[in-house]
Amino acid sequence: MNDRLAITLPTAEQTLAAWQARAAELKQRQLKPGLGRPEQFAGRTGMQVFEAMLAGEIPVPPISATLDFTLVEAEPGRVQFQGRPQFAHYNPMGSVHGGWIATLLDSALACAIHTLLPVGKTYTTVELKVNYVKALTERVPLVRAIGEVIYSGGKIGTSQGKLIGPDGTLFAHATTTCIVLDARQAPY
Repeated sequence: MNDRLAITLPTAEQTLAAWQARAAELKQRQLKPGLGRPEQFAGRTGMQVFEAMLAGEIPVPPISATLDFTLVEAEPGRVQFQGRPQFAHYNPMGSVHGGWIATLLDSALACAIHTLLPVGKTYTTVELKVNYVKALTERVPLVRAIGEVIYSGGKIGTSQGKLIGPDGTLFAHATTTCIVLDARQAPY
């Protein structure tokens, strides 16, 4: 075997450490959860909105604090959210409720579409399809919801994604369809 072709993949511990370091880095600069003001969004593309959130110029949405997840990566057509499964998220069967998982996936998938929107456009989710493939518990220290655009057009966007643990375990995968709309000009 050619040594130049050998690839060393990170271990679960290395991945977890990298994820924890990214969360700590972002926590230092993130604003308190809240709603951004209309002027903070005006004149920005979707990607510029996410860059501003990651830079701490626009607050992260309140749901991030409520469900303990946050935006950790954004690039055109691809977004990652990271969450910490907790006992407070459990269903009666003793595992994390599917709604928590769906919320992380909905966020990643829809926001991946949002990154490609031009100035003056917004979106809303029309459909979300989630496949749960493995139970998630608080024994998993962190998970990542990764969303990637499949198609982005003038009126419709579709994306796909997965929820994984630091060891690469797949807990769920999903697809979504979003409708692209003109942004409202009226104050919130």
